[in-house]
Amino acid sequence: MSDCGCDKARRDLEEYLRNEVCKTEHNDIREHLENCPGCQDEALIARTLTEVVARACKETAPDELRDQVLARLRSVQATH
Repeated sequence: MSDCGCDKARRDLEEYLRNEVCKTEHNDIREHLENCPGCQDEALIARTLTEVVARACKETAPDELRDQVLARLRSVQATH
C-alpha cells in the first residue's frame, strides 16, 4: 500500500510552516497541500494555532498583577 503523501506532509507540517525543511521537501509538501483538502485543513489549524499562541505570548500582564504574582512566589519560596 503506497502513501499518497499525507503521512509525510502531516509529520513535517510544523517544520514546513516555520520554513525549516529543505527546499525539495518544502516544494513536495506545498504541492501535496495544494491537492489534498484534508491536509489543507490540518495546515490551516496548525497555522491558526501558531498565530494565536504567538499573539498570546506578546501580551503582558498588568503591572499590579505581575507584582502580586511575584510577591506570592517569593513568599512561597521563603517558606520552603
